[in-house]
Amino acid sequence: MLNLKTGKAFRRLNGDKSTVPDPNFIPKVEGEVLLKRKEDGPTEPINFSVDGIAISPDGNILYYCPLSSRNLYSIETELLRNRSIPDEVLSSYVKNLGEKGASDGLISDAKGTVYAGDYENNSIRTILLDGTMKTIAHDPRILWPDTLSIGPDKYLYFIANQLNRQADYHYGKDLREKPYRLFRIKIDELPAPTK
Repeated sequence: MLNLKTGKAFRRLNGDKSTVPDPNFIPKVEGEVLLKRKEDGPTEPINFSVDGIAISPDGNILYYCPLSSRNLYSIETELLRNRSIPDEVLSSYVKNLGEKGASDGLISDAKGTVYAGDYENNSIRTILLDGTMKTIAHDPRILWPDTLSIGPDKYLYFIANQLNRQADYHYGKDLREKPYRLFRIKIDELPAPTK
């Protein structure tokens, strides 16, 4: 948490099961298990903590997900700001909204729909306010979708960063193909307002 007026920051839910890698998570990307494959060492699983974040249009709900997980979580921002609530108690207020696919990027629109990349399935998914999840884009070129943004033109923009093709996952050989791609999808919704 960062107070933009004072510049003071503090951590919440540090080490909580909703913010750390799922120990049973084994991602498959482009048909193979994604592991760290260093040039000079043994393979090991990827273990990335919370990475994707989005906020509801009214600023009252924070959505988040660890990169090494398929689950989407949420919590009321008022609870996060209340420093008198210890993390072990705060954890009981976290909601697991279910599996939405493995995501790097998240964003929400002005109506509260959350958009998530699904890097295992080369897809973009939506999570509606009623919890309904659906795929809105699927294409083999959507290699590790990330950095989601909604423009005033009512398009969802995102990149394919090809993270799974980086050298760390292929014994030192970088397999990414350039130029990198920027995609857009017409969603007919404005971005969530910022305050």
